[in-house]
Amino acid sequence: MENVYNIKPSIEKVIEEFLPRINHIANKYAQLGNPVLSKEDLISAGIIGLIEAYHRFDPSKKVNFRTYAEFRIKGAIIDEIRKVDIIPRSIREKVTELEEKIRGLHLKLGRMPEEEEIAEALGLTIEEYHRFLENIKGVSFIDIEALKQRMPDLEEEDIFEFIPGQKNDPFENYALKELQEQLEKALSYLSEKERLVLILYYYEDLNMKEIAKVMNYTEGRISQLHNQAIMKLRAIINKIQ
Repeated sequence: MENVYNIKPSIEKVIEEFLPRINHIANKYAQLGNPVLSKEDLISAGIIGLIEAYHRFDPSKKVNFRTYAEFRIKGAIIDEIRKVDIIPRSIREKVTELEEKIRGLHLKLGRMPEEEEIAEALGLTIEEYHRFLENIKGVSFIDIEALKQRMPDLEEEDIFEFIPGQKNDPFENYALKELQEQLEKALSYLSEKERLVLILYYYEDLNMKEIAKVMNYTEGRISQLHNQAIMKLRAIINKIQ
């Protein structure tokens, strides 16, 4: 779909064209785990985001419609997820403890701790720690609401647009510069495997199953690496709030 049309296509045609992409995005977020929202709920939210993009799109801004539409689709899906508090208080407390343990070990060791060191600090076996990582799906790597108080223009879906190597997009703005620098620094503390999982998931847009095939791991192990990487990023980046 081009920036300017001689004849604007119908919304029905636009939805038909974007539906496979909406399905892909919804499936990816559904894999993070949500006991309340189904994949169909996320698809519905994505369609609403597309409809809003269709009506709000301004060709004079010289922004490609597909780029703008995907931005709004992701935003609508994320907004729908954030309306539901999917993380029990007990899990939130454990997540906070895990973040504090990682930060403390990082300061003590002068490097990011290994899995075994984190598990020991938590008083868990490595198997128990891996099970715990499986249970913290849905935890974002940064407190978006706190950051919005500092950066009113921040959109949650902007964050991983700044993984090193990502091309600039039309929604980049100066307010995110500080976050970009913090994220790039934090990423440098992760292991090569953790960085690869995040880049494949957020930048290359692969799902967990596809990443498992690429890295020759089980899907469960990829989920563990993803969630551990998220917690390490929280330990570094949340200090700026």
